[in-house]
Amino acid sequence: MNKLGLVNLISLNLFLQSTSMKPFTVPTYEQVPADARPAFDQFKRLMGKMPNLYATIGYSANALNSYLHYVSEQARGTFHAKDREAIYLIVSQLNGCEYCLASHTLSAIKNGWKEEETLALRAGTIVDQKWEVIYRVIHSIIEQKGLVSDELLDEFYALGYQEAAIIDLMVLVNVMSFTNYTYRLTHIPIDFPLAKDI
Repeated sequence: MNKLGLVNLISLNLFLQSTSMKPFTVPTYEQVPADARPAFDQFKRLMGKMPNLYATIGYSANALNSYLHYVSEQARGTFHAKDREAIYLIVSQLNGCEYCLASHTLSAIKNGWKEEETLALRAGTIVDQKWEVIYRVIHSIIEQKGLVSDELLDEFYALGYQEAAIIDLMVLVNVMSFTNYTYRLTHIPIDFPLAKDI
């Protein structure tokens, strides 16, 4: 585990030890509002189950439905599925979300990443200029609350990206941070194989 990952893990453990959190339960199909149920039906058809985190978001049909629509629209953006999964892993690592690391490691592998590559992406150690730069941009967005230096933006644009790409990247950070923070709020059971530590 690298220094940043260790700091994130220590911070999470200290937080959990110092707070008493109201436990969340994963709602059943019958417990969510009727207008959240079509999303449950769709995931059941696609995956054979409704993932616990999305089910928990389903306490609010508005949140679940608007989030899923937002996510589906981002598939039309600059970054294709394999790239999006890499971005989701980087964001989830930096935000300390074990749930999303578990689910998106599986998705990343299905989209063409090798498991060892997913670990290197999360650690910011992958030997690939594109991903080295994207990692640093995402790290800056998260740690500096949206700020990215002109020099780092120039490196991003030098990869061949334009302004639309940095906005699309910001949206993907936002997409993933929502589920990251929802998991950290709720700590519902992880219903995917756990991702390896880095």
